[in-house]
Amino acid sequence: MRNVSVVTEFILLGIPHTENLETMLFVLFLSFYIFTLMGNLLILLAIVSSTQLHTPMYFFLCKLSVCDIFFPSVSSPKMLFYLSGNSRAISYAGCVSQLFFYHFLGCTECFLYTVMAYDRFVAICYPLRYTIIMSHRVCAILALGTSFFGCIQAAFLTTLTFQLPYCGPNEVDYFFCDIPVMLKLACADTSALEMVGFISVGLMPLSCFLLILTSYSRIVYSILQIRSVEGRRRAFSTCSAHLTAILLFYMPVVLIYLRPTPSPWLDATVQVLNNLVTPMLNPLIYSLRNKEVKSSLRKVLHQLGFLPEQL
Repeated sequence: MRNVSVVTEFILLGIPHTENLETMLFVLFLSFYIFTLMGNLLILLAIVSSTQLHTPMYFFLCKLSVCDIFFPSVSSPKMLFYLSGNSRAISYAGCVSQLFFYHFLGCTECFLYTVMAYDRFVAICYPLRYTIIMSHRVCAILALGTSFFGCIQAAFLTTLTFQLPYCGPNEVDYFFCDIPVMLKLACADTSALEMVGFISVGLMPLSCFLLILTSYSRIVYSILQIRSVEGRRRAFSTCSAHLTAILLFYMPVVLIYLRPTPSPWLDATVQVLNNLVTPMLNPLIYSLRNKEVKSSLRKVLHQLGFLPEQL
């Protein structure tokens, strides 16, 4: 990537219309960030420490927890840094890194949700062949594939954004470096690149969502064929957690990137929910209705001294 810019740093202005609320926002976002890290670390510990959870579904859930640890870490530390009264400046290279890793982890999660839907499809529609189809090798290839294609997508979007010259204003009207706000600062016509970026950002999640929809259409049909009420309940319980997480992930993407008329304040609010709240909720979504995960979490919390022995 060739840097032809005379701008060496950018100034992050933060969330629009939140002047004089820095202390309150710092406490709120720090709490969200800590709970996100703790929740996802506990899910990782619960799955790794229990051999009963060493299955493809929980393997992919482990990767989701890893993504949910790093995803908010792209923008939150810098945001907390300037909310505590420190400098809002971010270097050109830091801005490039923020944009790349944000879209790398976001795209990886998007592909991962698709893979998790496929895993549930195989488990419910082809239960007798599940262990053969979802072998260790296949799971490793699928997990690596989500990161590989996420990296390609992020590299394309980052190159697209920073091939432009940045030679004038350097105030980013947002709390981190993202494509829409960076294109506004470019000293060139960005209409063609905005269209390419819009198609790229929109097409990839839409394709994944259609694949997820196809998988779940087949899953619902198969569940309705199950004669046992308990069997149907367990199948729906497992799938409902995944569907809830998918909706929480895709709604912000649609609101931020696919609306024809952007609203800085609304975009920033939705982005904060996407960056901090959704990764914090995912451990709750996947553990509250899952007896195996709850049992393993109790053991982990007991070993750490947070729960009495009788629990």
